[in-house]
Amino acid sequence: MSGTKASGDQGEALAGRYLEERGYAIFSRQWRCRYGELDIVAQSPGGVLCFVEVKRRGFGAIGLPREFVDGRKRERLRRAAGLYMARHGLDCPARFDVAEIYGEQDGGLRVVYLEDAFA
Repeated sequence: MSGTKASGDQGEALAGRYLEERGYAIFSRQWRCRYGELDIVAQSPGGVLCFVEVKRRGFGAIGLPREFVDGRKRERLRRAAGLYMARHGLDCPARFDVAEIYGEQDGGLRVVYLEDAFA
């Protein structure tokens, strides 16, 4: 496994724990389809289906993780989310969230969670 893949998996695991600690139910992790991958699919405590894009940046990295969810990426996520809902027979409120994972100077990780990051 490459360092980037391992780092990304570690960030996704942290984001999943963050969500579970706040009452979210995780439905899927790393769900793949022809449009790409949905990092985490979860249901909020309020019943909203959340498609969570996890972005990790190391200490001192330039740019906010959310800035790397550009227009092309958002469109792929929308298509993948539509396919996920169709394949699972879901008809419920949904949103797109971004979990930013920041590497700290001491080597720790910190989560900044952005609900409804884009439409």
